Order: sequence, then structure tokens, then C-alpha cells
Amino acid sequence: MEAQQTPAQSKIRTQYIQNIDVAELLGHAPKKADISRDLPTRKWLYSWLLDPNIPGNMQKSFDKWLGILIVANLFSLVFEQVPAIFEPNKHLFHYFDVFSVVVFTIEYALRFYLAPEDEEFKRKNSPRSAFVFSPFAIIDFLAVAPFYLQAFLPVDLRVLRALRLLRILKLFRIIVPAYQEFIQLNQGRTFRQRVHALVFPSKFGGKLHDLFDTFIAIWVLLSVASVILESVDSIHYILNLQFIVLDSIAVAIFTLEYCMRIYSCVEDPKYEGAFLGRFKQAKSPSTFIDFLAILPFYLEVLLHHVIDLRFLRIFRLTRLLKLTRNSDATAVLFRVIAREWPVMSAASFIMGLLLILAASMGYLLEHEAQPEKFENIPQSIYWAVITLASVGYGDISPVTPWGRAMTAVVALLGIGIFAIPAALLASAFSDELIKDRESLKANLFAILKDGKIEAKETQFIREEAKRLHLSVAEINALIEQVIKDKEIEDNLKALPLHLIAQRPAHAIEYFKTCISEIRQIEMHMAPGEFENTAKELDRLTDSEMQLWRQIQGKTSP
Repeated sequence: MEAQQTPAQSKIRTQYIQNIDVAELLGHAPKKADISRDLPTRKWLYSWLLDPNIPGNMQKSFDKWLGILIVANLFSLVFEQVPAIFEPNKHLFHYFDVFSVVVFTIEYALRFYLAPEDEEFKRKNSPRSAFVFSPFAIIDFLAVAPFYLQAFLPVDLRVLRALRLLRILKLFRIIVPAYQEFIQLNQGRTFRQRVHALVFPSKFGGKLHDLFDTFIAIWVLLSVASVILESVDSIHYILNLQFIVLDSIAVAIFTLEYCMRIYSCVEDPKYEGAFLGRFKQAKSPSTFIDFLAILPFYLEVLLHHVIDLRFLRIFRLTRLLKLTRNSDATAVLFRVIAREWPVMSAASFIMGLLLILAASMGYLLEHEAQPEKFENIPQSIYWAVITLASVGYGDISPVTPWGRAMTAVVALLGIGIFAIPAALLASAFSDELIKDRESLKANLFAILKDGKIEAKETQFIREEAKRLHLSVAEINALIEQVIKDKEIEDNLKALPLHLIAQRPAHAIEYFKTCISEIRQIEMHMAPGEFENTAKELDRLTDSEMQLWRQIQGKTSP
């Protein structure tokens, strides 16, 4: 049992908690690089731009923007091979190439100048010479050399423009450190464990896992863009071969990713079992989406000689759903739908019933007057949907008095019936958000109980704040509320119940504390477990059970 604290101890602890820097706690506070202004110019510049061991400097931003420029250059080189795109925009491609060369030249010159400060070259007899002949420096030189050769030499060096593809190799400046970190994190682990760390979020993935997710996301966007542009006849006629190659590469990448996920998922305790574990992973929503992303391609390749399956190409747009894997909002949506499914299914049944009745009445009342528009009940369903949804395109409308009267009634009913699912989802989303925030509040209450925040607790708060999209101000408000509730709880616990009862304000706060604790119990228990156990043990009165249900929100007060 926890020892009761004196008011002095509580005050000291509260002061300690109030000194928490929430922005720093969430990792939002900008880190100030510890770089002395008294350093020599070369060392100071290296510390700011290239030193990976100084937190808060410009090194990560420098690599990030260079990486974006390199990827943009790759797309530029690809589009240059398409005359329909390149010829009308030739001057724009030239300006972008000049800009890229200027940036890459400045980068090369900086790295050459700062080579004596680099740990890799500073111990060499001639650091700058060692830099010039290093693999990355050679790649950097070859990336800009064709431009200068073509500009200053009076010969046809168009073939050298192909060497600009070497710019893509500059990405290895980002990939290699991430790979080295990945190898270090996974020392002594099996091949399957390493594959799992690469494709699934874990503490062993490091930056390489993030790069892998970014790579997949880029290919998803490229493949979806190609599907959209492919529907334009003028573009499809010119780029038909390029679309086929792009789609084949995308399918190969997505297939490999799918196989890697199925192969390595058994490393997760939730998916134990060589067959059952992989089957469970395969039928999970995210992995099933991955399967749907590649299925149309293989069906079209295998069965094109039997049946025309070109219509399946449009289903390649499901690849866009792959981007929802890392979306917390999508996970919340699935939880909300699963929780409210009984009510939503009932509402859907009522909507379907009303739809059939409306279509049948429309056919009955309008068939004779408009046989071409209300030919049969299935054809009338279209009119019923448009009317119930209050869209009203006007292409099909009743002309008889009874038909118009019935349409007015159906439209009014549709406003209410079609609004039910939207209202349910909105309310469920709000409840889910409140539940998550109450859960975070309860966890903060427990974390701040000892007056300090440990490293694991810091990581938990950061992950929850990111998942719930909470700002620094919102977390600050939660912490202040937790501190206030804790102070009230500590003060009330020190008072006997008869003294609390003598002061209505204290009694109200004590009541709120008790209700909050009951709600925390409800959030941490499985649905229905409390009620089932209470019925089995017969330990609660009807009024107590009614109060429990009211706190849960299952009954109205």
C-alpha cells in the first residue's frame, strides 16, 4: 500500500511536474545545436552542415532536400525520353538541369573544402585527395561532369547526357548510413527477423524501415498516376509501352513486398504458426489490400486468352489503399465501424426496405404515364436512390399527381433515413476520440504519480500524442488537468468522509473522482465482462447495475 504523502511532499512533487517542458517531451521543441561561434570557419561550417553527430544542426535537412532534388532529377530524365512531354517544355527541363547542376556543384565544392574535418578523411595524408578518389565523390563528379563537358567542349557529347542517370546513385549517401544502422540493430538476428524488421514497424527497423515505406509509397503514387493518365487516349497512345513497363515494375515490387510480409509475419507473437499465422496475416485488412493491389495484373496475364479482363485495370486504383496502412485515422474508422456495425446494419436494412418500397410505388404510379422511364421495378430503383438521397438529377421525375405526392413523402423520409449512418459515424468518432483521450489521461495520471517521467513513459506519451494528433497545447492542458485532479484526490484522501460530506464542493469533487476511477475501470475491461461477472456473483443491486450502465452511456439517466 502506498504511503500517504504530506502536503509538503505533494507540493514539492507538483512543482516538479509543473516544470515539465511539454514541447521537449513530445519531441517538438527545436533542438539547438551546441556549436561554438569561436570555432574556425571550416570546422564551424562542417559542424553545421555535414557532421551527423551533432543534434540540431542542418545535416538532416541538407540530406533531405538533396534527396528530393535527386528524385526530381530522376523523373526529369525519364520524361525527357517522351517527345510529347519534352519538346513543348524543353526550356523548363533545361532550367531545371542548370539549377540541379549548380546545387550539386556547390555540394561537391563544400564537401571538398570540408574534407579535412571529416572523420573518414582527416587522418589521411591528403584529406582532399582522399575525398576526390572516394566512391561517393566520384559519383558526385560524374553526376555534374556531362553538363560542363557539353557546355565547354565543341563536340557532340549528347551520349554523355546518359551519365546523368548516375545522379540517382547519390541517394546512397542516405541509404548507406541507414543500412549500416539496420545491420547494427539486427546483429545476431535471423534472416526472417531482419525481413520482419524491414517491412513491419519495430525498434529494429531504424531509418531503413522508414525509407522502405517511403519507397513503397512513391511507387503506389506512380502506379495510380499511370492508371489515371492511361485513361486519356492521347496520352495512352504515346506512352503505351512506358505504362506497361511501369505497371510491370510496380507489380513486381508490390508482389515482393507482399511475400516478405507473409514470410516474416510469424515473428510477431500474434501470428504464431507456420500456416495458421500466415493465413491470419493474409486475411488481415492491410495485407488483403496488398493482395488486391496485385491481383488484377495476374488475372489479366493468366486469363486474357480465355476472357476479356481489361476492365480489371481500373481495380489497380486499389493500390492507393496501401497508403492507409500507416494511417491512424483509418484504424479508428475500422474500429468505429466494427463497434457500431449492429446499429449500422439495422439502419442499412431500413434503407434497403424503404428503397424497394419507393421503387415499387414509383413503378406502380408512373409506369402507365412513363413506360420508357419506369419500365420495371429494377429500373425504378435508380430513381428511388436519387430521390431518397435528395440528389434529384431531374432526368427521371414523376408526372402524375399521386406520383409527385409520393415523391415528396419519399424525399422527406430519405433526409432522415440517409442521415442515420452519417450521424452514427460522427457520434462514434467523437466517442472514440473521447475514450482515447480519457485513456491517455488515465495513463498520464499513473505516469505522473511519482513526480517524474522515465524514458519508456516519454516514448509512450509521444506515440499516443502522434496517434491522437494532439498538439503541445492539448497535452499541456491534459497534464494540467491531471495535476489538478491529483491534488484534489490527495487532499480529499486526507479527509474523513464525514468532513467531505459537510462541504458540498468537496463532496462534488470526491464524487467526480469516484466516477473517473469507475470510468477508468470500464475502459480497461473487456466489453460485457463486468456485467457478466456481476450477474454470476450476484454482488450488485439493480440500482448499482443501473448506475454502471449510465456511466457507460448505455442507458439514459
